Amino acid sequence: MFFYLSKILWFFVDPGNILFMGLVIGALLSWTRWRRVAHWCLSLTALYAVLLATIPLGETLITKLENRFPPNKSLPKVVEGIIVLGGVVDQFISKDRGSPAINGAVERLTAFADLAKKYPQARLVFSGGSGVLFGQSLKEAHFVGPIFHKLGISADRIHYEDQSRNTAENAVLTKRLVKPRDGGQWIVITSAFHMPRAIGTFRKAGWQVIPYPVDYHTTFSGQRGVRFNFRGGMNGLAVGLHEWLGLTFYWFTGRTNEFFPGPRADTG
Repeated sequence: MFFYLSKILWFFVDPGNILFMGLVIGALLSWTRWRRVAHWCLSLTALYAVLLATIPLGETLITKLENRFPPNKSLPKVVEGIIVLGGVVDQFISKDRGSPAINGAVERLTAFADLAKKYPQARLVFSGGSGVLFGQSLKEAHFVGPIFHKLGISADRIHYEDQSRNTAENAVLTKRLVKPRDGGQWIVITSAFHMPRAIGTFRKAGWQVIPYPVDYHTTFSGQRGVRFNFRGGMNGLAVGLHEWLGLTFYWFTGRTNEFFPGPRADTG
């Protein structure tokens, strides 16, 4: 139920959808006796678009997330396993085109390959099913094998967890799949903005993993100068808002023990 509710809620708070609904409602009202309301609706929608283009709210939200776990430059000499979280391959395009379709989070896979070579005895896991509300027939894990082959990772080293639909299920189902030994050290790779929520869910599952953030979207300060960028502003706000809402609802529903998980001395 949580999975479905989260998808429905996000539809109504997605910045792009808000803009779309504002335009449609304003246009429809302009053809009725509620023209004054239509003018206000369209004016507020235009103001909203200007704010998206000029105020870097999305960058601010993402920077706070990405700075939570610094790049991990001090790793153990031996680890039991390495986990990379999904959200990298579009399984629907991959199926239709007959070739893996990789999105902008490709650094998760290259970092996974690098660590796999650094730790040749480590167990390797890709965790990713389908996070699409009405698209559970195709699983992301079923389409990443050829990519790993090109990256030089032996197929028989990789375990695929293909049933998870969200971050909480990544943690629970991966732990159930690999059954980590007590005291064994595991590395988790995901995008830096997503790392707080990921670590929170693994801790909730009783698994103290080592964070390995990659795929940065912002500078450390979050400031890249004044600019007018509507598309970038909308996309950045969508990413940042989605992740902060995820942290909030995961905390309220008990999927993490902390609202904003951070580094601990015992995580590597």
